Amino acid sequence: MTPERVTVIGGGLAGCEAAWQLARDGVPVDLCEMRPVRGTEAHKTDQLAELVCSNSFRNATLETAVGLLKEEMRRLGSLVMQVADANQVPAGACLAVDRDRFASGMTEAIASLPGVRLVREEVTELPAGPTILATGPLTAPALSSALQQVLGRTHLYFYDAIAPIVTAESIDLSIAWKASRYGKGGEDYINCPLDRAEYTAFVDAVVAADKVPTRDFERCIYFEGCMPIEEMARRGPATLAFGPMRPVGLTDPRTGQRPHACVQLRQDDAEGRLYNMVGFQTKMTYPEQRRVFRMIPGLARAEFVRLGSLHRNTFINAPAVLLPSLQVIGRKRLLLAGQLVGVEGYVESAATGLLAGLNVARLLRGEAALTPPRTTALGSLLAYVTQRGKKAFQPMNANYGLFPPLAGSQRGRDKKQAYAERALADLARWCERVGLGGRAPARQSVA
Repeated sequence: MTPERVTVIGGGLAGCEAAWQLARDGVPVDLCEMRPVRGTEAHKTDQLAELVCSNSFRNATLETAVGLLKEEMRRLGSLVMQVADANQVPAGACLAVDRDRFASGMTEAIASLPGVRLVREEVTELPAGPTILATGPLTAPALSSALQQVLGRTHLYFYDAIAPIVTAESIDLSIAWKASRYGKGGEDYINCPLDRAEYTAFVDAVVAADKVPTRDFERCIYFEGCMPIEEMARRGPATLAFGPMRPVGLTDPRTGQRPHACVQLRQDDAEGRLYNMVGFQTKMTYPEQRRVFRMIPGLARAEFVRLGSLHRNTFINAPAVLLPSLQVIGRKRLLLAGQLVGVEGYVESAATGLLAGLNVARLLRGEAALTPPRTTALGSLLAYVTQRGKKAFQPMNANYGLFPPLAGSQRGRDKKQAYAERALADLARWCERVGLGGRAPARQSVA
């Protein structure tokens, strides 16, 4: 008997991952992506899984929960991790990718899947059949309205910010230098140092610069992990020096000392021609960005191939309307995935798409939907975003602070190692118990 056809709406990381998991289980899929029929405020191409913000999937080690989440996804057979690993660029302890090659790889992988039909049109109503909605933070108004009618709840809004990109050849390496913090990862970043006077002048300019006005009908709620630099600067003159401009672990080779503040630039393409200004999300106007950012030592003649911008993000009040399996309460053949559910970050979004794909396939076989162990990175994140009773829900990244306590009294790196060891052991047992064993080999060990 041919399985019922599933509609996956949204061709981003979560939607592609969901379609991949369904296709692996022999489930036919309509993957609907409205680009290029209708564009968004942030996307530039019609490629699937286009990365519109940073090119970094963040820390790649098991010392962080997001690094652990990557390994959990690999062991569950994630397409996103497979393509990301294949298109990696130098980024110290982080996993960063050539964004163009990553999107091309994802598009080619989805296009080659038997049983997956790529539908290039805007969806304005939710289908009656089994559906995964993974339209992300830029959900179009008509579909957003349709979802609101189903949920009976008002969406929340916040802003996601895009950092500028400069050409490598326009960076003055007689001032800036290549290094990673504490010497970890080789010369993967370019560092632009500021002394106290330069830092003070820069912060004053950021605060005084012209900004793109916020429209009256939009609520301006910033997620702490993606705060525009001017919002940080307004909190106090030292905030940036303790945030994206923190100089710890860096020594200026010209002086032999740690600078007062430092701007880090991360490689953005495989050839090393483009560099992303790490953490420099902004809503300053384009002319002001060019003026203010060229005050940074080493960037006086910076050539900007992309300037910073802001776009509206949409997410649901997940604790009120969503089960940990990602099923909508009262409509369990409708699953949500990606940033729409209130997770923040590329990896977290893709991971929810993975689970949604697995769960729809199970539902079509008459099996119960799955929820990963609470002790795993994905399980702890889902437990957080679907925990009942939250009065002011805000998006969340994977982090070890969400994990259940350990039995021992470990501290520091030993504690993180213990979290990872427990998570991967529990994941392996869970996979065997629910029939997911052997989907993919392990890439990392916790030793």
